[in-house]
Amino acid sequence: MKKISSVFWITVAIVLAAVVFGVAAPESFETVTGKVQSFITSTFGWYYLILVTIIVIFCVFLIFSPVGAIRLGKPDEKPEYTKTTWFAMLFSAGMGIGLVFWGSAEPVFHYSAPPLADPLTAQANKEAMRFTFFHWGIHAWGIYAIVALALAYFKFRKDEPGLISATLRPVFGNKVDGPLGTIIDVLAVFATVVGVATTLGFGAAQINGGLSFLFGVPINFTVQFIIIAAVTVLFMISAWSGLSKGIKYLSNTNMVLAIALVLLMFFVGPTILILNLFTDSIGGYIQNFAQMSFRIAPLNEEHRAWINDWTIFYWAWWISWSPFVGIFIARVSRGRTIREFMIGVLLLPALVSFFWFAVFGTTGIEVQNSGVDLTQFKTEEILFAIFNEFPMSSVLSLVAIVLISTFFITSADSATFVLGMQTTYGSLTPPNSVKLTWGIAQSSVALILLYSGGLQALQNALIAAAFPFSFIMALMMVSLYRALTKEKKELGLYFKPKPKKPKVD
Repeated sequence: MKKISSVFWITVAIVLAAVVFGVAAPESFETVTGKVQSFITSTFGWYYLILVTIIVIFCVFLIFSPVGAIRLGKPDEKPEYTKTTWFAMLFSAGMGIGLVFWGSAEPVFHYSAPPLADPLTAQANKEAMRFTFFHWGIHAWGIYAIVALALAYFKFRKDEPGLISATLRPVFGNKVDGPLGTIIDVLAVFATVVGVATTLGFGAAQINGGLSFLFGVPINFTVQFIIIAAVTVLFMISAWSGLSKGIKYLSNTNMVLAIALVLLMFFVGPTILILNLFTDSIGGYIQNFAQMSFRIAPLNEEHRAWINDWTIFYWAWWISWSPFVGIFIARVSRGRTIREFMIGVLLLPALVSFFWFAVFGTTGIEVQNSGVDLTQFKTEEILFAIFNEFPMSSVLSLVAIVLISTFFITSADSATFVLGMQTTYGSLTPPNSVKLTWGIAQSSVALILLYSGGLQALQNALIAAAFPFSFIMALMMVSLYRALTKEKKELGLYFKPKPKKPKVD
């Protein structure tokens, strides 16, 4: 037990207290989280928008900066994983369940209740796709990238422990080795537990929705409890096998299933319209990038409520996931240059997400236009309701359920490793007993949130847990900039002007 840090015991105590509160007084638990969520979104919405936009600008700056040539490791170190496996692992951990859960639901909701346009119009269709791209695009991956880069740089380049607190040494000095560092790591671990638990809750709800559509299984907490319990056993078996075995194989399986599902839907759905809207929506996304990034609607309560429910919720979701995804991406990115890392993490997953939403979102909106009111279904049922309108609906639904389950296992599996690492002084081989504890903890939080208020309680807890960690992210950018600026001077990394051509007389 010597490897276990005080961060483990403090965070376990906080999580246990939250679980007991949720079991003893679920209505009060939902009320409290709801009030906290309302206060944060109404008071600090501007802060979220500015912070996340600054993060994106900083990430793009690093791509074009001379420091992009710095390697995340020793100067001659080679990447541990191939690019294909690396991409599969970071993508599976980063957004898996969310893409399947919201792939059709979000565009359909925006089409029926758009942020600006009249509902169910061509303009609403364009807005639905554009804002979906916005929520799942570069901003989301920029949040992941900045945390992952800071961790990878300080761990593999500067030989610091793989802890969130260690990335702030250029700001706080050796204070990160004391109580201040413990507080920072506790905030990171707690945000991770709630962020992953929220996603597991979404996954369990959607598996339940699929089983209901296919086999008439009732949608209730009991069924979701059984789903989470069963998947918990599976992801703990995977976690026990170790990172290189369990997560690697599952990540590659996820990619195969995801590609199969999206291609099936692409060909049975409105193929040409999907391609046209994919192209048009990317153009709209680029054209309106700055306006969407800062849109807060200060003088319109209805528009502001939409931003709180969607944009602020997503920024909080990505922030709460960033310690987990960041640490995991850092772990599998050793040996890559900062420029290669940023391009890979920032751009490629965003493009894949855009295509995913173009396929499932366009198909969902077309089903809605055909006379099937998808908004009458629960969020977790919408995907299966769409499948029901196409040939091979049972096959599509089964593939989707298996995909959600493997994404579920991969996310939870990766999270147990990350949480174990963060609570054992940054160890890359945390004890199985610690991983088991965190596996049970995150599943318990997911169950309590579903029990106390379903999907709304999941969203409330997410926003509340993400807020404190957002300040740490801002400090991580400052710390990383200081360290990279110092190393740039040491290595003499500057833009070299092109030699002037000699004048010809």
